[in-house]
Amino acid sequence: MLLNLKTTAVLTIDLQNDFLHIDGAYGRAGQSSDEIAYLPARLLPVIEAVRRLNGYYISAQFTLVPGPKGPIISSHLKALRPFLTKGDFEPGTFGHDLFETLKPADFTVEKVAYSAFWQSRLDYILRTLEIDTLIIGGIVTNGGVASTLRDAHVRNLNTILLTDGCAAFQKHIHDATLLSLSSITNQLTCSEALVLIEGTKS
Repeated sequence: MLLNLKTTAVLTIDLQNDFLHIDGAYGRAGQSSDEIAYLPARLLPVIEAVRRLNGYYISAQFTLVPGPKGPIISSHLKALRPFLTKGDFEPGTFGHDLFETLKPADFTVEKVAYSAFWQSRLDYILRTLEIDTLIIGGIVTNGGVASTLRDAHVRNLNTILLTDGCAAFQKHIHDATLLSLSSITNQLTCSEALVLIEGTKS
């Protein structure tokens, strides 16, 4: 596998305080896992290596659009996460912000659905920067990560899924999703991706 780091970006999905921080929406509700908590530390060396060689870091951040009667929450998400309330995942708040370990991103994309491409500015950013390769990590593997990766695939983007740089709330679901995505993406651990990046001349 060969990389041109000038046309490569790391894209992380939903690594925000409301998902990861103890004081965030999920933390307050007791919704967390060790595998998810480890992600920022695993991903940071990959992000730093890509940037050092003239690549980019893009953070896609789940967003609940605020309104006068509270945030707009889809019916399926209301059923899955009834604890979500006013102020959660709201732009400009602590909860919506990127987790401190990973700040700052070069570009931030507000994400309103599973896929970071749907009704966002991600496609515009990638086209303008002439990005043709995405190194993807984040949460959850079977949700935002998988949906974004499939949308990248239909846009003919090259992708590398970081197998230990993404996680789900249940490991068997994570593992099954990796298997289902193996036909449309390269898959590397964060350590393997670092070897590839550091062996590539930009």
